[in-house]
Order: sequence, then structure tokens, then C-alpha cells
Amino acid sequence: MSYYKDFREYLAALEADGLLRRVRSRIDKDTELMPLVRLQFRGLPSEQRTAFVFEDVTDSLGRTYPGPVAVGVLGANRAVYAKALGCAPNEIVERWSEVHDNYIEPRLVADGPVMEEIHEGDGVLEHDGILEFPHPISTPGFDPAPYFTSPFWVTKDVETGIRNIGTYRVMVKAPGRGGMMAHQSQHIGLHLQRAREHGQNLQAAIILGCSPAVGLCSVAKVPFGVDEYAVAGGIAGEPIELVKCRTVDLEVPATAEIVIEGYIDSTYREQEAPFGEYTGYMGTRVANPVFHVTGIMHRKKPVYQAFLSQFPPSESSLIRKLAYDAVYLKHLRASNIPGVLDVQLHEATGSYGLMVIQLKKVHPSQPWQALHSAVALDPTIGKMIVAVDEDIDPNDADAVNWAIAFRVRPHLDTHIVTGKASILDPSSAPPEAHVDEQRFPPPVGTSSILFDATRKWDYPPTSLPRKEFMDRALARWEAEGLPALSLKKPWYGYELGYWDDDARRDAEAAVKGGYLETGARLQELREPVPASGFKDTEETDDETRKGELDG
Repeated sequence: MSYYKDFREYLAALEADGLLRRVRSRIDKDTELMPLVRLQFRGLPSEQRTAFVFEDVTDSLGRTYPGPVAVGVLGANRAVYAKALGCAPNEIVERWSEVHDNYIEPRLVADGPVMEEIHEGDGVLEHDGILEFPHPISTPGFDPAPYFTSPFWVTKDVETGIRNIGTYRVMVKAPGRGGMMAHQSQHIGLHLQRAREHGQNLQAAIILGCSPAVGLCSVAKVPFGVDEYAVAGGIAGEPIELVKCRTVDLEVPATAEIVIEGYIDSTYREQEAPFGEYTGYMGTRVANPVFHVTGIMHRKKPVYQAFLSQFPPSESSLIRKLAYDAVYLKHLRASNIPGVLDVQLHEATGSYGLMVIQLKKVHPSQPWQALHSAVALDPTIGKMIVAVDEDIDPNDADAVNWAIAFRVRPHLDTHIVTGKASILDPSSAPPEAHVDEQRFPPPVGTSSILFDATRKWDYPPTSLPRKEFMDRALARWEAEGLPALSLKKPWYGYELGYWDDDARRDAEAAVKGGYLETGARLQELREPVPASGFKDTEETDDETRKGELDG
């Protein structure tokens, strides 16, 4: 397949498809840039959102920058994400499955465009270090500093040498220093812990802007121990070309826009944040690791990439959702669970809090097998996990709520699993609690609740007109020139097992005008009301007990 050789070619492809807007007038990265992008996530339907490129960027001190800022280029909407993945929007899950079956190892080359300008040694801060680049303030009025919001961190396991690429925010603190958010359970947290055990700091390189294949892998849940460059090669259909860093023993994409090299000190943490979070609330100031800069490489007039995160939905909630949906679906299908049809994380919950598993159930154990397998895959994902039948759209919150309301017996169909970890969830601990307590509150961490919202027996039909009547209504709607519809499941009535020929006959008679005959027949089925007005209490209790035993 043909893929993009670098970030700039990808941006041109987005623009050619009408998926990118350019802003050529001057804009302040500290007060105006992110609020402007935010408006489309609060005021436009998803299909109308686009990526943005800001060509003339300044800051609140009047500084200007040589290159533009690109925002929303991986997850403004599904069409943008699909463009990055190299497929149609309706092929995203299948494309990810294909990628995970066809990794391609990267290739080391001698040099590349990222090495057009190099700052190292005594000259590492000659252009103000990391202040050379236009890091935006994401939540003006609340954030205390600009942040790297789409840094693709490259680190290596000090024991195995296997690379990891992940996305972890960076607070700008000084020309050569940044505060980074790293949860202990995330892969970079595991790398940092192993470096600490060996008495070492953790070498790291931060990529800002590169081929979308690398960016997609950085925010996906790739299994620990798998090199994301190989996964990115599977997306690109060819090896990702890498060059050696100048000051650390790591490799980065040869065509990257900006690379910042350095190390994370393993001996101390420093206060970092507040920062607007994926939960829709401000994250509070906590103790986090510190990154020290040892070298910088970048292209001339580099294109700076930023993510829009914070309040959901956002760019980050979409790219996280689409990657996690595919990972969890593949995991469950590989876990000997028959009948799993789909997995959907909900953007309104930051693509972390609510996960819905759709399956075609043939045995009562299947929902619980799927639920417990899903809750175990990652300690931070899935605060609420719901199993639904095949007639429920797992991505439609209304349909899922309907299933929870009328297919769940709370005392029988819910389980609570403890021992989970929290990422920035303000409900896990009070905001003044220490960061370690927030992430794993004593004594058992946080928890997940599992719902079996599948039907436990045959149900009567859904209370909507049968499909033939809704089809006629749809044709009439279109003939009347009424607004275009986006129909939600279910949009017509269907049987769910508890229905009989008498009921079908009466319904058929009704639409043909024969309902009075039905009324006459029902008159013959009268029964007397008991003197007490209801059935004998002992009889009712006996029947209830018998039903519970039979159940």
C-alpha cells in the first residue's frame, strides 16, 4: 500500500480531502489557539470537524516561531483517523486487526531531515532549548504553563533493550527541563521503575510531529514488550526509517519534525500540573518525574504537532477510543470467548470509563467470561463494563442505558472488581491526596463494576412498529422532503422470543380493522376478582419461592 513518507505529506493529503483548515492570520498560542480548536468539539457534529494548521503563531510575550502548529491531525473525527491509518472510516477495526497480524521491523539509516538542525553539548540551549518551539497552553485560565500535548516518548527497557513509544504530557518548566506525567502502570512507568532498580536514570527521546503511523501507535494499547516501531511499520506497509539520537542510546524517525533528547531522573519527583484532563475536570498538582534535555534535533521550520485533549469529546478521546476498541475486540476474540461481536469505549467517559461488549450469547457464562477478561487486560481501563445482546448498539449510550435499565437485576447481574488503578479520576481520592494514593487508594485500589445487561430469558417484542410499517414511513418521510435521518438501533420492532400466534393474529387483525372481533373474544375470557382484591398471599409467596428455585 502507498503511505505517507512524512508528516508534511500526510497534512497535504488531509487538506486535499477537505479534512484540514489553514489559519493564516496571526494567533496567540497561549490564549487563542486551543480555544479556537475547542469550539468545533463543543459546537459541530463530528463529521464537520477538521484538523487545523496555524501558520503565523505568536505568544503572550510577542515571540514568533518559524514553523506552524498542527492540531487535530490524528483525531478530529473518524475520517481523519482513518486517513492516518490508511483505510476507510468503516474499516478501522479490521485495519487494526490486520496491522497486529503483520508487524514490520524498522530500518536504521545514516541520516534524515530531522537532523537538519542539531543542538547539543554546550549549544543545547543556544536557541532557548525547548522554548524554541510553540507549545500551546491547552486550558487558558487554568493551566499554569504551556505543555507538550502530543509528545511521542521513546524509551528502552534497561534489561531487555526493547523499545516503547507512548504519549505522556510534558509541562514546560525551563529551557532544559520539563515535568512529565507517568503513571506507574504505564509502559514508561515500568521502564522508569526498572531503571531505578538498576541505579540508572531513564534515557528518553521525545518526538514532536512525524509520520501518523508512529503517532497512532504511541496512543494505542500495544502489549508491553512489543516495539511500536514494528507496529507502525505494519500500518505503513514498510519499515519505518530510524536514525540514532545524538546524546542518548535511542532511535527516532528520520523524517520527524522535532526530537528532544534527554533523561528522566529516577531519584526524585517534582510538583507538576494542574492540567485540563480527559475526565472533563482539572487535574490537581501532583509529584511527577522530571525530564532533563541533553540534545535537540529538528527540521528547518518544523511543523509542531499538538493534541486537543481535556474535556471529552476531544481529539485524544477519539484516537484513544478507536485504538482501544480494536485492541479489546482482538483480545476478547483471542480469549476463547465465542460470540463476541464488538467492543466500544464511550468518548463521553474519556474512552476510559465506560466499555460496552456486544455479543451473541448462547450460554449464560459467556457475558461473565467476556467481562472478567476485559477488566483484567489493563488496570486503568473500564470503570464500568457492560455486556449487551446483539440487538443493542454498543456505541449508543441511549441503547446501552435501555439495556441496563430493563435487562439487569442489580442484585444478580452486577459484580464489583477491586484492585484497579486510577488515571486522573477525581472520584478515586480527594484532590489534596498524594499522587500515589490518587492512583491506587488504600487498601484495595479503585474498582470496576461489571454489568451483564443481556436478556436472561425470552422477552416480549420491542415496542416499536414492525419493520414493514417503518419502511413505509421512511419512504413517506423522504417523499415529503423532510430532513435527512440518522436512524438509531432499534428503529423498528422485532420479536425477542416471548410472543405467540394468538398475539400475532390479533396484531394483524388490528391493522386491518378487525380489533372489535378481538375485543369480543377477550370478553369471553373474563375472570372474577377475588374478594380480597388480589391473590391469596400464601399462594403468591409460594409461587414466588418456586419461581426463584426454578430460576
